[in-house]
Amino acid sequence: MGTPTGRWVLLTTVLGSGMAMLDSTVVNVALPRIGEDLGADLGGLQWTVNAYMLTLAALILLGGALGDRYGRRRVFVVGVVWFALASLLCGLAPNAGVLIGARALQGVGGALLTPGSLALIQSAFRQEDRARAVGAWSGLGGVAAAVGPFVGGWLVDGPGWRWVFLLNVPLAAVCVPVALRHVPESRDPRAGGRFDVAGAALGALALGAVTYALIAAPDAGASPLVVGAAVGGLLLAAGFCYLEAHRAEPMLPLGLFAIRQFTAINLVTLCVYAAFGGFFFLSVVQLQVVVEYSALQAGAALLPTTVLMLLFSARSGELAQRTGPRLPLTVGPLLCAAGMLLMMRVGPDAVYWRDVLPALVVLGAGMVTLVAPLTATVLASVDVGRAGLASGINNAAARAAGLVAVAALPLLAGMGPEAYRAAGEFEEAFRRAMLWCAGVLLLGSALAWTTVRADTLEHPAGQERAEPCHPECTHHCGVAAPPLDPGEPPTRPG
Repeated sequence: MGTPTGRWVLLTTVLGSGMAMLDSTVVNVALPRIGEDLGADLGGLQWTVNAYMLTLAALILLGGALGDRYGRRRVFVVGVVWFALASLLCGLAPNAGVLIGARALQGVGGALLTPGSLALIQSAFRQEDRARAVGAWSGLGGVAAAVGPFVGGWLVDGPGWRWVFLLNVPLAAVCVPVALRHVPESRDPRAGGRFDVAGAALGALALGAVTYALIAAPDAGASPLVVGAAVGGLLLAAGFCYLEAHRAEPMLPLGLFAIRQFTAINLVTLCVYAAFGGFFFLSVVQLQVVVEYSALQAGAALLPTTVLMLLFSARSGELAQRTGPRLPLTVGPLLCAAGMLLMMRVGPDAVYWRDVLPALVVLGAGMVTLVAPLTATVLASVDVGRAGLASGINNAAARAAGLVAVAALPLLAGMGPEAYRAAGEFEEAFRRAMLWCAGVLLLGSALAWTTVRADTLEHPAGQERAEPCHPECTHHCGVAAPPLDPGEPPTRPG
């Protein structure tokens, strides 16, 4: 940590992952202005978010494997350049179709650089300094996520929404030369075999088809195209599961789901991050369309949730180590559900300190309570050699849950294609959407109470090893997914 190389590695990885962290929070703030400028309906705004999440969720496991094989620095740099070029295309997009396509390309770059940034730290730092380096990386990345909505709002109200994407270009222009000059290359000598490209493609196609059906349904109804997409998506998902079960080296080893605690915590993850994805997609629109906040005001309004996570997530993780994960994983979703129900009071006459702030503080307290224990339980549910893979699967599952929620929630809440242009219509639908989000969180709380063992962090279920695997990422601010975390390696005598 005290060497120049260590500082350069940390700077490079924070810049790279910070680009992706910022993008996960700033774009939502810009959605109403994007729709107004490009003439996009609600479905276009949904795809602006989901095109990115689709390719990122489908390819993030493959991105990590590419780095292990071909060089972590090389794949990381390719990811940063790819992300920046796609961001430039987003910023120059003349219409919604080009923007959506560029967002999908941006997700590919995110899938290459996101696991690569953590892998560079793992390989570059010696073991006794690695925990400090990962902690610094997660903390600084948390700052980027925390200020993202504020920065996004400032850009939208100032130079314009296109700069939400163009901002990534100068960041990449600093990151890439530093990486090439100062970051050592590394590979995993054990990496071999074939890449599961077919599995990644099937997974992306399945998610894409189901997402299309859910987004198109409010306008097209049960048309042959919508029904065909839904059925095709389910068949593709079945084909994906069959392929992964029969491949020698699958991208998603289904055998991990034979571990009861791993399956349980991923079910909780699906519930929690589906609610989060729907909430953060709709809440910034509610604040701008119904309450008539500016983009900057709407972005700043969301700061309490991420700031609370930045300040207290490490302490929450320490508390979970003492109490066990079941209690915080049960109470956390309940608090989040309460926060979303409080958001139902936010209407045209809302006063920030009286109506908006209490809801976001309760929601933030719930996120603080549950996210760190969730990550710890994921790592502790598998053997130490597969902790990184388990974290990657959990991260991808959370992103897929958010993807489906953004697609499904407007349909379930009765939002038409033009709903976000009419304050009254959107307000009523937003309240119904918050009820759906709260219901999903209650389901996640019930699953945690009935399926998660209180002693999982001390005695990992079904594993025989001397000590559990603890998280290395201590600060959690990502609202789209839990952090990627390699897990602390076990200590060995001598």
